[in-house]
Amino acid sequence: MHFEFVFVLLFSVATAVAIATRHLKIPYTVALVIAGLVLGGAHAFEPPHLTKDFLFAVILPGLIFEAAFHLDVRKFWKERFPIIAMAIPGVAIAVVLIALILVPVANALHFVNDFTAIDGLIFGAIIVSTDPIAVVGIFKSLGAPKRLAVLIEGESLLNDGAAVVLFTIVLGVAKGGEFTVSAASLEFVRVAGGGLLVGALVGFAASQVIRRIDEAMIELTVTMIAAYGSFVIAERFHTSGVMATVVAGMLCGNYAAHVGMTPTTRIAVETFWEYLAFALNSIVFLLIGFEVELTSLLATWKPIVTAFVVVILARAFVVYGVSLILRPTRGRIPWAWSAVTTWSGLRGALSMVLVLGIETGFHHRELLVNMTFGVVILSILAQGLTMGPLLKWLKIAGVQSEIEQQYQTDHGRLLSLSAALAEIEQMRKERAFPAGVLDDIEKEYNARAQNAELALRDLHLSAAELREQQDRAAKRRLLAAERAALTHAAHTGNISSDVASQLIVAVDTEIDLLEEHADTEGGEAKPAEATVETSESAPQ
Repeated sequence: MHFEFVFVLLFSVATAVAIATRHLKIPYTVALVIAGLVLGGAHAFEPPHLTKDFLFAVILPGLIFEAAFHLDVRKFWKERFPIIAMAIPGVAIAVVLIALILVPVANALHFVNDFTAIDGLIFGAIIVSTDPIAVVGIFKSLGAPKRLAVLIEGESLLNDGAAVVLFTIVLGVAKGGEFTVSAASLEFVRVAGGGLLVGALVGFAASQVIRRIDEAMIELTVTMIAAYGSFVIAERFHTSGVMATVVAGMLCGNYAAHVGMTPTTRIAVETFWEYLAFALNSIVFLLIGFEVELTSLLATWKPIVTAFVVVILARAFVVYGVSLILRPTRGRIPWAWSAVTTWSGLRGALSMVLVLGIETGFHHRELLVNMTFGVVILSILAQGLTMGPLLKWLKIAGVQSEIEQQYQTDHGRLLSLSAALAEIEQMRKERAFPAGVLDDIEKEYNARAQNAELALRDLHLSAAELREQQDRAAKRRLLAAERAALTHAAHTGNISSDVASQLIVAVDTEIDLLEEHADTEGGEAKPAEATVETSESAPQ
């Protein structure tokens, strides 16, 4: 079967799954893996294999750049301590914990003969990176607090790079290299730090180019060069391509997009990257399902289940440890959020590619492959399918009061009536119907709209919390409009860049105050996505 035809089939399957998940209450990415398992088991067709070259050259840079591009650097910086703690030292601690627990258990249960500490460390480095794409979609659909999503997305962006670096170091030791803590630490700093430096240079250069041109297609192309170029350059210098792409994406999304892009260009660039991420995720999650041999996994179900439990325990230790350390500070993470963060640590394609990259003949390679594939599939299916119910059970998202439900009903009714009134005005301009007919209908719709407005006003007067949410939402939208106007004025030369920067800083300060107030009052729920949270579901 021709390569091009296979990709058409893959996208056709992805489209069919996307349509089906609109009616099924399961995450899109989970459904893709299930579809891949079914089609792979039936040997429907032969797709391309998940290889390191394919993942690193095509998939990973695009996905990482898109996530970093849309990550608000101000919110990331505000949560830098828990994110960095979980993503860098937390990753190293999790790798060691997995080895410490798994090695004696594997030998006691006789999974294989002589499962050594280095085997455990290699497995830990392979499986420690997280891929929360499925659960982030659930967060958005249920209206979970944005701070929680920033914590999980930010950690995932950094822990991918940390995991790849640790895996390279541990695998080098397994092949006969010398190991000391100081040497390993220096190597980690060199690889990760080099990647950050490359990403900063590429991202800054791309931002300067974007500032000096005003052509949407060229600016979009520059972001593509920044995404894939930063990754390639960093890997060529034997540093972290993942770290480089993260930094380049954050610079392009938070600096270049605001200073150098017009609103129209930014919409075009964001739309392109959102689609590319959708396409890449569709391919990679389908291929995950295709790569799995169910008969082989079922034969080693005991090691897989054991490894899955160990991985969850290690992640829980790190997440709750960071939460405990931050407990006395303003950046405290509620225990309910810690439970969600632990359970949101799904494993993905990166783990599968790393284990497949181990050369044939390596010590216990077959067991490591089966354990990795099994844990990835188990985490995607078990954790992905239960994340929504967990959020509702912990009352973090998806639970609405009667007042909030009534607000959505009245607001939706008003929106539909307003659309109808606008259409009546358009029909009057087109002289599509006699004026008398439209006048009578318009009176009826105006009366219904006035009733809906009165109902909304009564709700606002009777519900102080709802009124505060609406007030914050309106101010947030106005501040966003102010920021966009200042950016556009600087871009067109109506005001200088220095003046615009000063004014934008002032606007950003007001936005930060709004966000901070929303956090202390119980999260960032919007009326359309309102949540009822206990004292443990938002930081105090």
